[in-house]
Amino acid sequence: MRRNKFPVDPDQPVPWSVIWQLLPYLREFKGRIALALLCLVGAKLASVGMPFVLKHVVDDLNLERTADAILAVPLMLILAYGLLRLFNVLFGEIRDTLFGRVTERAMRRIGLQVFQHLHRLDLDFHLNRQTGGLSRDIERGTTGIGFLMRFMVFNIVPTLLEIGMVVGLLFYHYGVSFAVIILSAVIFYVGFSVKATHWRTQYVREVNQADSSTNSRAIDSLLNYETVKYFNNEAYEARRYDQDLAGWEQARRKNRLSLFVLNGGQAFVIASAMTAMMLMAANGVANGTMTIGDFVLINAFTMQIFMPLNFLGFVYREIRGALANIENLFKLMDKHPGIDDVENAPKLKVTDAEIRFEHVHFGYRSDRTILKDISFTVRSGQKVAIVGESGAGKSTLIKLLFRFYDPNEGQIRIDNQNIKMVSQHSLRQAIGIVPQDTVLFNDSIFENIRYARPDASEQEVLEAINMAHLDHFIASLPEGHQTLVGERGLKLSGGEKQRVAIARVILKRPPILLFDEATSSLDSQSERAILDAFKAVSSGHTSLVIAHRLSTVIDADNILVMSDGKIVEQGDHQSLLMQNGYYARLWHAQQHQRQQRNESEEQP
Repeated sequence: MRRNKFPVDPDQPVPWSVIWQLLPYLREFKGRIALALLCLVGAKLASVGMPFVLKHVVDDLNLERTADAILAVPLMLILAYGLLRLFNVLFGEIRDTLFGRVTERAMRRIGLQVFQHLHRLDLDFHLNRQTGGLSRDIERGTTGIGFLMRFMVFNIVPTLLEIGMVVGLLFYHYGVSFAVIILSAVIFYVGFSVKATHWRTQYVREVNQADSSTNSRAIDSLLNYETVKYFNNEAYEARRYDQDLAGWEQARRKNRLSLFVLNGGQAFVIASAMTAMMLMAANGVANGTMTIGDFVLINAFTMQIFMPLNFLGFVYREIRGALANIENLFKLMDKHPGIDDVENAPKLKVTDAEIRFEHVHFGYRSDRTILKDISFTVRSGQKVAIVGESGAGKSTLIKLLFRFYDPNEGQIRIDNQNIKMVSQHSLRQAIGIVPQDTVLFNDSIFENIRYARPDASEQEVLEAINMAHLDHFIASLPEGHQTLVGERGLKLSGGEKQRVAIARVILKRPPILLFDEATSSLDSQSERAILDAFKAVSSGHTSLVIAHRLSTVIDADNILVMSDGKIVEQGDHQSLLMQNGYYARLWHAQQHQRQQRNESEEQP
């Protein structure tokens, strides 16, 4: 037996409590909602009045009258019928128009809150997320809010109101039998719909999960387009995507068959009730206890009540799914960031921009320590470099300084202020970074640079471009600095993207500068030009540089050499060479590699 690929819990209760969480978003438009409810009642009164007018039209036409009377009486009734139908539609349209703004504003506010909340969540959440599935959850949740608010308030409630009015009128005018048939049919219909919908919810959830899975797979593959091409794995990606699509197809098939059972059962209830009502009404006309107008009225009422009731079954199914989607959205909102500001956190006050790590221990997991008792100081205006083997923990220091994570032990201070005690916004405002892997927005080069300071003038952006030595490259492009860089900047080379990142930092001009392998993708000539720009930009600023090429940091005031999460050596370039230790071995190895590369380039 094949194992279900998308396990769900069909007995999971309907999360009706979600409705209470939506109420605060309705308070802004109390008057508009009240007016919409009045239109709702008016529309239903007009709807219930139409069958009575139709009854009198038929009865009057059936009586023996003079030609003028026959013409006059039904004409007035027909006009009244037309006005009631107009008011029914008109009040409904006004109601939907009034409440439309309420729904759209609620969707806007919730969508914005989710967006802001996602940006507040910590780096660990975003490293483990599935972008495609997450985007679908948000989309389905916000769409579900609109559906729930629109149909719950203006379809389910009006339908139940109309059912109550019709049952009462039938009981008053025609006795208990007609009212009992309608009421029993409604109760049985609703009960069957609820039970059947509860049963088939598992298939709806399977479709949603399969939809999210296939979407995540497609987006993940497309985001890694170059990697797929590098390893010739187009067929492999297609097979994996087709496996997910096969699961989606199977889930859709089960969902469709279960829907057939539900719709068939509902149709049987409606047909049985309508047949019973018509038989009783026809018998009444034959016995002379009812008129033909009564027969028409009961027929109209029966059709009128079961048409929205049939729609009610669809609405209930959709509302159940919408509630589940909204619940997922609110669960996302309930996620608390692992890194949060303390209550009433003050802003970071930067005077000297001195950085101090004090006995810092850190590991991404409890069973693997990355940093072990790290202590060092970057004094005001100093340039401190961090070098060492891959995996030594160099980039982790940057993440801790940005407070993407908090140390397990120890603390980090800027101008003697523990960065855990100040607001994250003010902390990151004081730091500029040129990362090793620069990711750009799918926008122009100009706007990607201005992203560092959105209120910067055009002249300031152009000056940053010039200082980052991007001007010659931009001048060679047909569209200049309005050239689009593609998704994640894929249209630019690694070196070009790094220059854009450098221009960003130049434009931001923060008191603290971080360079994480900032020249690793540049050729020697470009590297020298960028290093000159670094010197100009970092003059008077505190700089922390992570470097692979030791030649780029020989002018550093202090060089920290890391190995296995510890600082094993520190000092300036000359003193470290004199120690003839780890740094000296690394320096001589790089110099030897450079000499061999130069000799190979000189050979014809």
